[in-house]
Amino acid sequence: MTIRRRDILAAGGAALAAAALVPPRRAAAQQVRWQMATPYPDGNFHTRNIREFVGEIERASEGRLAVQVHSGASLLRMPEIKRGVQTGQVQMGEILLTAYANEDPFFDADALPFLVTNYQEAKKLSDLQKPYVEARLQRQGLMLLYMVPWPPAGFYTNEPLRSLEQLRGTRFRTFSPLTNRFAQLVGANPTLVQQAELAQAFATGIVQAMVTSAQTGVDTAAWDYVKVFTPAGFSMTKNAVIVRRRDFEAQPAALQQAIREAAERAEARGYRYSQEATESTQRTLAERGMTIGPVTPELRAQFQQVSRTMVDEWIARTGEDGRKLIEAYRAA
Repeated sequence: MTIRRRDILAAGGAALAAAALVPPRRAAAQQVRWQMATPYPDGNFHTRNIREFVGEIERASEGRLAVQVHSGASLLRMPEIKRGVQTGQVQMGEILLTAYANEDPFFDADALPFLVTNYQEAKKLSDLQKPYVEARLQRQGLMLLYMVPWPPAGFYTNEPLRSLEQLRGTRFRTFSPLTNRFAQLVGANPTLVQQAELAQAFATGIVQAMVTSAQTGVDTAAWDYVKVFTPAGFSMTKNAVIVRRRDFEAQPAALQQAIREAAERAEARGYRYSQEATESTQRTLAERGMTIGPVTPELRAQFQQVSRTMVDEWIARTGEDGRKLIEAYRAA
């Protein structure tokens, strides 16, 4: 068979035409895919904020990075997320910082009762706490992207709360070492229950009372299992969004900077969302038939007494770093 020059040129043209189809496939093959785990449902303001953050960094990557968000503990439960990021099971995760205080009590600073009672104080503590948190995460191969507080925590009970004596002997839902310690100090029985299991725990009598935000109450339809919410300003714990440092540093410098800038915007946006959620979720609890109870002077005095004890204990556990943080916070 004779192969003519025009046949070669025709074949070359066909090859070039076929090559025009290759870049999208090649780009897809080169695309980096990250997995992100969060224990909170899609309707939660933290998760909405995460999806906006993820959208920003995907657009900044111009198709080089795709992030799949697994919400509602669908991939990893809260206690598993931090370890999951460390081991590369997922590249990013959202954690409740205080839930990991057994590893390091410094993660518990924002959970100290009545140390923080409003958003201005929450931001002040967060900014002072951030370098300490970053240093601890860095030693574990992790990187902090941003932190956002929950709305102020209050008490969920079936009777109006007028004195901490009412909690004595109750099965009290806890989610961190400090909520465990609070339960012990007031004579309650601490019971660890994850957010996704709250409704069943109350329905079956595993727990009878708890302290958490109005947002969590809405997320779990608290009106189905409890009657009274007392917005006591107990604490304003923070969620931290973290990334495995190895995966972050593998990205181009420009994309790393874009991720940092998106994280700054996510933190500012998260504070705004949290403040909005404080008002809207408490209103939802009332609209669903829950009683919003007042904080009596007797109750407030008891709170302050417990707070002093727990802050002193926390400083003793955290040492010089803890003492410096509390002194700086009180002086600021």
